[in-house]
Amino acid sequence: MEKLKICGLFLLLVLSYLSDRANGRVNFKAINAKLKQLNKPAVKTIQSEDGDIIDCVDIYKQPAFDNPALKNHVIQMKPSFDFKEETPSTKSMLSKLVVSQTWQSSGSCPEGTVPIRRIRREDLLRADSINGFGRKPQEIISKSSTPNQKGSRFPFFSSTKRVVPTVTNESAAFLVTLGSNFIGAKGDINVWNPRLSSPTQEFTTAQIWVKSSPAQVFESLESGWAANSSIYSGCFDHNCDGFVQTNSQIALGAAIKQMSRQLGAQYHITIGIYKDPKTNNWWLKYGRNTPIGYWPGTLFSSLKFSSTLVEWGGRVYSSNVKKPHDHTQAQMGSGQFASASYGKACFIRNIAIVDFSMALKYPHWVGAGADEMNCYSAYNDKKSKGASPIFYFGGPGRNPNCP
Repeated sequence: MEKLKICGLFLLLVLSYLSDRANGRVNFKAINAKLKQLNKPAVKTIQSEDGDIIDCVDIYKQPAFDNPALKNHVIQMKPSFDFKEETPSTKSMLSKLVVSQTWQSSGSCPEGTVPIRRIRREDLLRADSINGFGRKPQEIISKSSTPNQKGSRFPFFSSTKRVVPTVTNESAAFLVTLGSNFIGAKGDINVWNPRLSSPTQEFTTAQIWVKSSPAQVFESLESGWAANSSIYSGCFDHNCDGFVQTNSQIALGAAIKQMSRQLGAQYHITIGIYKDPKTNNWWLKYGRNTPIGYWPGTLFSSLKFSSTLVEWGGRVYSSNVKKPHDHTQAQMGSGQFASASYGKACFIRNIAIVDFSMALKYPHWVGAGADEMNCYSAYNDKKSKGASPIFYFGGPGRNPNCP
């Protein structure tokens, strides 16, 4: 069974992975060394009913501090801000907020520690390489900049065309807004359990992206849920040092307890990513405005100041997307197209951004689109004047119109 994860991505980087298998044989010495590096000494250990092991690690000994750039970092225990939020106007469509994770039924971590999902030998063995473990697959950028049916995305804002490069090993359905001074974004993300064709080679997400412009040094902060039975193989969760966790109750990468069902109960997680105006740290908030931790502002270049592009939606990462034949059957969202609407299609509602007005509000301009409309689709549904639109996205992947 696939697990749904609360996932935080630190930086999108082009990474070169070193081979750690020789003639098809596993280097167990290298695996044991990597496990020792990834798993920090635990103050307390919790065995979850779903098979995960959660280590309660001293907050000052968490993986973030393996990063030499954080050698003398002083932890900011809580954010200095509390943004004013517009009253949500989508109450007629009710879904339940998910705040619990499966492991929490088996115990809790004491104050002064942070819960971290333990990485095991079998997790590493599923990865293509040890050095690539826990990292998002390297994005393969198309050499062509010419738009076509499955080509580059060309959103317009204030009469300015911004090119979002084509990535050949991922397919996206998205709602995007562009600007010059975003310092936060949020949304209620509907939770599903999509199917994957090849769980060890693919993963699918529903999330928020806070990005710098491709014209600048490209940096991205991402959070949401991801489905993959192996660890997603940029950096996710605590597998790449940089994210400083302060919360003792939420484990990044651990399974979410409730999931939506077709025409049944609907569940969502609330995710927010916000820049602290005093410290320049980017905070991740979850659920009922609960701070989880932050990406230190000192680690960034362009995102040190603000974000210029925010996206909401889903992506499927696979080598079998954007091909004329043999498309992956990996699902996005619920596995239904956006047109299926509430109760069937995956949605994100209560979408908001923060600019230097310091208030959460719906973006002034948005555009919806998808890389492969016959495989995965997107639709921003505004029911009536004054209502906050609900963004629907997803799809089944391979089907008669997406061979």
